[in-house]
Amino acid sequence: MPFLPVDQQLEIIRRGTIEIIPEEELTAKLTRSYKQNRPLRIKLGCDPTRPDLHLGHSVILRKLRQFQDLGHHAILIIGDFTGMIGDPTGANKTRPALTIEEVRENGKSYFEQASKILDPDKTEIVYNSHWLAGMTFADVIRLASKMTLARMIERDDFTKRFEREEPISIHEFLYPLAQGQDSVYLKSDVELGGIDQKFNLLVGRQLQREDGQEPQICLMMPLLVGTDGSMKMSKSYDNYIGIDEDPQNMYGKTLSIPDNLMYTWFELLTDVSSDELKTYADKVVADPRNTKHDLARTLVTMYHGSQAAREARDHFEKTVVNKEIPEDLPEFRFEAGKSEKLVNIIKIIGFAPSSSEARRLVQQGGVSLNGEPVTDVHAEITFKGDSDLVIKVGKRKFGKLIS
Repeated sequence: MPFLPVDQQLEIIRRGTIEIIPEEELTAKLTRSYKQNRPLRIKLGCDPTRPDLHLGHSVILRKLRQFQDLGHHAILIIGDFTGMIGDPTGANKTRPALTIEEVRENGKSYFEQASKILDPDKTEIVYNSHWLAGMTFADVIRLASKMTLARMIERDDFTKRFEREEPISIHEFLYPLAQGQDSVYLKSDVELGGIDQKFNLLVGRQLQREDGQEPQICLMMPLLVGTDGSMKMSKSYDNYIGIDEDPQNMYGKTLSIPDNLMYTWFELLTDVSSDELKTYADKVVADPRNTKHDLARTLVTMYHGSQAAREARDHFEKTVVNKEIPEDLPEFRFEAGKSEKLVNIIKIIGFAPSSSEARRLVQQGGVSLNGEPVTDVHAEITFKGDSDLVIKVGKRKFGKLIS
C-alpha cells in the first residue's frame, strides 16, 4: 500500500494529540519511510490489570489504528511481566501486582475488546515477559546504571510523594526501565501513550539512545474527561462508558455529559472529518441538545451499528423523555417467602457494581419500585409469590422482580 504524502500523514497524526517529542524527528522518520516505502514500527504498551476497556482507553487505541490505516506496523505489548511490578498512578498508589496468569487472561480480554478499534489482522501482539523474564540480575544492574536517581525523581508522581515523605518502593523505579527496555527490544520508531505516561516514554527514548538505536518519537494523547465533566474517565470514578456497554446505556450516558465536552469527544472518539469537526465548534453552542444526540448516535453506531443506535434513541425517548416503562423487561426471579435488602437486590441483578454504589443510588433517589421512589437504604422486599415488582435504577435500567 502506498503511503500518503508526509504532510497528509502529519495532519491525521496531529489530530487530538497533546504532545509529540520531537515533532521534527517524526517528520524526518515519516519522510524516510515514505521514500523507502518502509512502515514505521508503532508501539503501544498496555498492562491490563483490569480487562474492561472504556472510551478513555479508546483514545490511544484509535491513534494506533490511525497509524495502521496510514500503512505503519502496529505493535501492541501485553505487559504480562510489567504487570507483576505495578505502575505508580496519579492516586499515589501502586497498581496491584498480579500473577502472570492473571495478566495473560486480562490481556486476552483486552485484545478482544481492542479489536473493535484496531485491525486485528494487522496488529502484532507481543508479551514483554518474552524478553524481560530472561534477564539476569546482572542485566538488571546494567540496565539500572543507565538512569540516575535524580532523573527518576523528575517523575511528577515520585516528586510529590517524596516531598510529602510518602514511601516509594525501589521496585517502582524498575517499571519505567522495564517499559523502556520494551522499546529497545522492539526497536520502536514511535511509542504512544497518555500524557500521564510521558516520563516512561522518555525513558524508552533514552535507553534506545544508550543502546545505539535511533531514539523513538514519544506521542502523547490527552486523558479523556469522563461523564461527570471533571475527572479523567475511570471505573473508579464511575464516570465511564464501556466499549462493551449496551447501546441503551452508551446512548444515555453520552447524553449526560456536560456540553463543554462535546467537541473534544467528537475529536478524540469519532471519525468525523476535519471539516465536519469544525462545524461542531459552532453546533455545540447553537444547538447543544441535538448535537449531543448526534454524538450519542455516532458512538453507538461505531460500536453496535446504525440499527442499534436508532433503537437506543427510541428507548431514550420512551423511558426518559416520556417516562414510559419499556417492553420486554429482563426478569429476575427470587424465592417466594424470602426477604432481601433492596441494596443487595440491586447488586445481585447487576444494576450496581457494589453494595456501596447501590446504597448511593438509593440515597440519591435513583431507585423506584412500581414507580414509587425508595430512599431508605435499609428497605427490604418480601417476595410473596403473588405479584411482580418493576424496579428502576437510574434513568435507564429497568427490570422485573418475580417470585
